[in-house]
Amino acid sequence: MTQHFAELLMYVAPEPIRQANERWLTRIVELLGATRRDAQGLSLTALWLSPELLLTQTCGYPLMTALRGKVRVLGRPLYELPDSSGGNHCSLILGRIDDPRRSLADFRGSRGVINGEDSNSGMNLLRHRLAALQQDGHFFREVAISGAHRESLRWLREGRADLAAIDSVTFAYLARHAEAEVAGLRVVARSAFSPTLPFITAATVSDQQTAELLRVMNQALRELPDVVEILGLPEVLPAGEDDYEVVLDYQREAEALGFGILR
Repeated sequence: MTQHFAELLMYVAPEPIRQANERWLTRIVELLGATRRDAQGLSLTALWLSPELLLTQTCGYPLMTALRGKVRVLGRPLYELPDSSGGNHCSLILGRIDDPRRSLADFRGSRGVINGEDSNSGMNLLRHRLAALQQDGHFFREVAISGAHRESLRWLREGRADLAAIDSVTFAYLARHAEAEVAGLRVVARSAFSPTLPFITAATVSDQQTAELLRVMNQALRELPDVVEILGLPEVLPAGEDDYEVVLDYQREAEALGFGILR
């Protein structure tokens, strides 16, 4: 294979998770006999769209918007984690334990925070969950952008925001390895389920190369049982763009209710 950028950047914390992903990726590259290029300095978009991309992970929402038809889906992770199983995950809609508001509807008029406007778990699934509760196209008094799920959690802990949607995989990793980052927070509600974050390669990769890459990804997992344990990831399932159409279904359902913009 001629593509040599290989990075797993969606789940890089806490440190045991980053190290486990790096060990898995290193073994994949070794098994393929590939040479890994330094991707430092590349933006996520530049990495995703590079013709020299071998393997990375993206989010389901940009996959179906900015990246649709421009990359090739390899598969989706079959996590065995709380609120993440069967190749699906969800968003946990979180508030503070000491907040007297209990139901999701009680948070109407509160302060929301999202990690980014192009995030499926941080924005799209939250918008879908709140659509039936909005009034005149608004649910929140204000919505801020933190730039990352961990930052959104910090905003909640510090009282700078009242409600945030956090990817259930991210939450499970932090709850297990960095409990202080979710301390004092509680699950107010859960979103609908969505396919887990897809692994992708360059659009020019052939069917044969795609099948071989997926096979090697799973072989590497079988060789690294401690990595499987840390990541809660025993297998990568075959997947394609069609599996992620539900992400746009959720967008359309929110739009039909007059809530096309999360606000």
